[in-house]
Amino acid sequence: MMSDNHQQEQKRQVAEAALEWVRDGSVLGVGTGSTVNCFIEALGESRIRLEAAVSSSEATTALLQGIGVDVVDLNQAGTLDLYVDGADEFDPHRRLIKGGGGALTREKIVAGASRKFVCIVDESKKVGVLGRFPLPVEVIPMARSLVARQIVAMGGQPELRQGFTTDNGNLILDVHNMDLIDPVDIEKRLNNIPGMVCNGLFALRPADVILMASPQGVQSF
Repeated sequence: MMSDNHQQEQKRQVAEAALEWVRDGSVLGVGTGSTVNCFIEALGESRIRLEAAVSSSEATTALLQGIGVDVVDLNQAGTLDLYVDGADEFDPHRRLIKGGGGALTREKIVAGASRKFVCIVDESKKVGVLGRFPLPVEVIPMARSLVARQIVAMGGQPELRQGFTTDNGNLILDVHNMDLIDPVDIEKRLNNIPGMVCNGLFALRPADVILMASPQGVQSF
């Protein structure tokens, strides 16, 4: 088990490595989470000057504004050249589970609007098959029970994330023990459930590049 200090150091290493993908004067998509927070800190210390950024959460917006970055609406920005975000898990095909922080819907929207998605992780996030980490799904409140029943029928065990509301005003179900051997198929099936806003599988649109911090340095997949 990695110590907290060691994991934090790995997050700093991979955050700094991601700066090599960021171009001066670009409009950058930025995700949410502890590794992304390290990236924003490294961005603030760098000489890179962005035209603007599109943020996936209120928390990220506050951090970006704190380092002097202009945060704009995605509708205004259009197609983005680059999106930088973390993940809760990734597999050998660069497919991801995201949403541990609850920002999965906005993250998936910004990823879908970006030409390239660079995912920054530490080695603890690498898995052979997705699903060790519970799969988050965002649901409209009135559909919570309906969505949960449909997920149970698919073999998953949904659990309401207590005391949590997304930036969109919705709820999160964390789905345990779902068979994710074919994550593309499961992502599509979940998308078809009425009342499902978004699910945390990033398989239809996986990451283009994984930067993973390890004892051997930052590795690229």
